[in-house]
Amino acid sequence: MTIIVAVPDSIEGARALSAAATEAQQLGTDLVVCNLGLRPLDTASVDTDVKLTVVDRKGKDDRDPVDAVLDEITHRGAIRLVIGVRRRTPVGKAILGSVSQRLLLRSPVPVLAVKVDE
Repeated sequence: MTIIVAVPDSIEGARALSAAATEAQQLGTDLVVCNLGLRPLDTASVDTDVKLTVVDRKGKDDRDPVDAVLDEITHRGAIRLVIGVRRRTPVGKAILGSVSQRLLLRSPVPVLAVKVDE
């Protein structure tokens, strides 16, 4: 069993990582962190009892972040995906694509969406 967490370089990503670590600890499973940012990820806040694997992107020319996360779900046989979400305006939803929204719609496993307080 594996839990995948998509972690962009944002407050949503930090909250998702924290929630995913808690979920992995409760289920007694490992955690795979898909680092969607382009700089190294600080995983110091993750509980040391959780087996943690970080999958980094290789740069701006790397594949689409959604495809990267979906590939990890399939490759690792994940049982759950954890993402961070924030409120978006209707115009923002119509004009801009959202990685979180696309993951919610395309994930083959249940998704735990962690909302960031406003």
